[in-house]
Amino acid sequence: MNEEEVHMSTTDAVVTEENATDRWNDVRDLPPSAKLVAKVLDYNETLTQSELAEETLLPPRTVRYALSRLEEEGVVDSRFSFSDARKRLYTLSL
Repeated sequence: MNEEEVHMSTTDAVVTEENATDRWNDVRDLPPSAKLVAKVLDYNETLTQSELAEETLLPPRTVRYALSRLEEEGVVDSRFSFSDARKRLYTLSL
């Protein structure tokens, strides 16, 4: 690897890190529960509310509140489950 390739890699890493930081700007001022739910969705693509409660160890009511805050900020998408129309599936849209 020559010196120019190393420099480009470092620059690319900094740009990637800045984009990742910018990605979370909408979530930064939300309550900790909303941040936790967002992070769990980031790792798990799509989950139901009950799965989120199980993964985060938060009470269902807190998860509901966190999801409503995330939806207000436009960082979470929800849709009905095809397998059970009573459930909604949540996905992070950052």
